[in-house]
Amino acid sequence: WPFDQAPNTACISLRSIVFDGAPVLHVTHDRDDHGWQFLGLCDAEASEACVVGLAQIVDRDASLLELAALPVGWHAWRESASAAWQQEPNPHDPE
Repeated sequence: WPFDQAPNTACISLRSIVFDGAPVLHVTHDRDDHGWQFLGLCDAEASEACVVGLAQIVDRDASLLELAALPVGWHAWRESASAAWQQEPNPHDPE
């Protein structure tokens, strides 16, 4: 298991991703709690948020394994499910 947290770790995602099969297009590895968020590109309403196990979301999209070494405080994004991941420090997660 390549992630810095256990497979059963609770992560934040969106109902459209978990229940409707929408692609993960934005991932954050948060500095404050070392948590992971698996989101879309657009801002989402809080009512769209849901909790999912880390292994469960990776099972839905194996390309997320490419992001296992994403440093804390960084984020990754892509324009579509077939696009390459881009990574950089998250400007919204300052030290």
